[in-house]
Amino acid sequence: MVIQIDIRKLKRSKLYSEELGICLKENNDKEFFKWFLASILFGARISETIAKNTYKTFEKYNLIEPKRILNAGRNFLINPIMREGGYVRYDEKTSTQVLKNCETLFKEYRGSLIELHKEAKNTQDLEDRLINFYGIGAITANIFLRELRPFWEKSNPEPLARVREIAQKYQIDLDKYNRKSMGFIRIEAGLIRLRKTVQ
Repeated sequence: MVIQIDIRKLKRSKLYSEELGICLKENNDKEFFKWFLASILFGARISETIAKNTYKTFEKYNLIEPKRILNAGRNFLINPIMREGGYVRYDEKTSTQVLKNCETLFKEYRGSLIELHKEAKNTQDLEDRLINFYGIGAITANIFLRELRPFWEKSNPEPLARVREIAQKYQIDLDKYNRKSMGFIRIEAGLIRLRKTVQ
């Protein structure tokens, strides 16, 4: 049985950054860092709901800049940030990761994700540089880079295997779309949201 889905509806899917009120099209370090922080949370072993709530808690305490996060310190990240966000496990691990990544950002790239992109030689080098951050693996790097495709020349990650699998179930040929287009990114975000409903 062929499963049908309205591709027009998928093309209107909200991006995860948009859900959080992050405006990547402003094309500045402040918004890029917010998305970097959110991507770290989405990449952790927690539910999407807890990731979103925790990001909103960072926002509530005005900790959406790397310097402010470093000044707040680990204990403050564990409690109140992670606790209010809904963490019951991995809170210390995630707090350590966020802090170490802010340190690396300053040490390697003068606190600027734009600088990281500028220094990367190509798409692969950009992904490799992200994976060199503490605790960031291929999935977290993919989360961060996929919504940056239209704004960063070197940002063009392969869709995740799970996304291709879901697309295939719905008979959507991802290869016919320009991966750098907003339409593709919205389709991708829509397919990711369907992952729990597709076996």
